[in-house]
Amino acid sequence: ILIVDDEAPIREILAQLLVGQDFRVTGVATATEAQRIVAREVPDLIISDLQLEHSDGLAMLAQLKAQCPTLPVLLLTGVLFDADVVQETLGQIVTLYLPKTTPLADILVEVRRLCAVEAGPPQS
Repeated sequence: ILIVDDEAPIREILAQLLVGQDFRVTGVATATEAQRIVAREVPDLIISDLQLEHSDGLAMLAQLKAQCPTLPVLLLTGVLFDADVVQETLGQIVTLYLPKTTPLADILVEVRRLCAVEAGPPQS
């Protein structure tokens, strides 16, 4: 999973959550770093903010989706949108939109769904 957010605390919280559930996670702060990572290895999921410092998150996601059309993208942003508007206008780019205020447990449910990972019993 590739997390793209210019806020380090957000990247760290999401990474801790996902690594604790046995996901491999890479976190980056910029669109340039994200594009470099995807060029090397396409992730199973991108979780990205919309507003990135020094870059346009939407333009970055559009470029990445053009390269990898089946790549699921979870837009996790503090910019509040109506979910229907997001689906109508960003549906070709964004698989799912969640506000940053979404509880972590709900984010985890959606990440599992987008990655098609079923919650199983803990491994020993």
